[in-house]
Amino acid sequence: MTIHDHILTENDFVKQDTLKYPFEERGLQFGDGIYEVIRVYNGNYYLIDEHIDRLYRSAAAVKIDVPYKKEDMYERLDDLLQKNGIDGDAKVYLQITRGSAPRDHAFPDQTQANLYAYVKDLPRPDTFLRDGVSAITHEDVRWDWCYIKSLNLLPNVLAKQTAKEHGCYEAILHKNGEVTECSSSNVYFVRQGKVYTHPAKKNILHGCVRMRVEAFCKRENIDFIEEAFQVEDLAYADELFLSSSTSEIMPILRVDGQTIGDGRPGALTRKLQKCYEADAHINEEDSIFTSQTAAE
Repeated sequence: MTIHDHILTENDFVKQDTLKYPFEERGLQFGDGIYEVIRVYNGNYYLIDEHIDRLYRSAAAVKIDVPYKKEDMYERLDDLLQKNGIDGDAKVYLQITRGSAPRDHAFPDQTQANLYAYVKDLPRPDTFLRDGVSAITHEDVRWDWCYIKSLNLLPNVLAKQTAKEHGCYEAILHKNGEVTECSSSNVYFVRQGKVYTHPAKKNILHGCVRMRVEAFCKRENIDFIEEAFQVEDLAYADELFLSSSTSEIMPILRVDGQTIGDGRPGALTRKLQKCYEADAHINEEDSIFTSQTAAE
């Protein structure tokens, strides 16, 4: 089969060799790729080891050969910050696809993986971190291997959009009533001073910040229990919070319009937020703990 020269784009017909992005790219046509979002504070990566390790685990799971060894990946990511003069808060989006080849479901025989990365300024979500957010519950219709951070995110996108249409920050996902995680974050249930979250099985993403939450809890003598809970349990939570690289540790104050606890960020969530700020070496002047939060 011959594919001819002229390609239809959103504006006009162009010759395929003038496209800046290969049109037969497996990430574009199949979602055949993986990605990471890495947080940067004051020009420095946060949890980069955890993100790079997960990137290579995801690549191995979907049989993609990463085009760089780990030490080379670190160097190139450092160069990305340096070339862009990043000295503040930002995020790096990194994506690796199986490569560019004629469209066929089976893997191409000889194709090198494509790597794309960019850095974008990203201030901390101070207001949400201080005041908390609302969420909805939503059926989890994703595939069973969510531990792979793949490009196949349409169910997550639809859940997040539904939350947005309800004026909420996140969608708490559940399968047959059992809470798994959120559309783009992990979620935690607090009851009687104990933190509960879904076990790190294949059906959830093993969040990098999630690992730090577990470490913070152990250090602060807070029980961290990997045990699934039910949607109906949310009504009895003393506190709820979520975590991700861009949301940090975020209090959830309402779910499906119902108030959680006393409707304010809880003391345990605040303690973990302080642990996060210390761990990420966030400057005192950038802390969310103003006199307002200190007075709570």
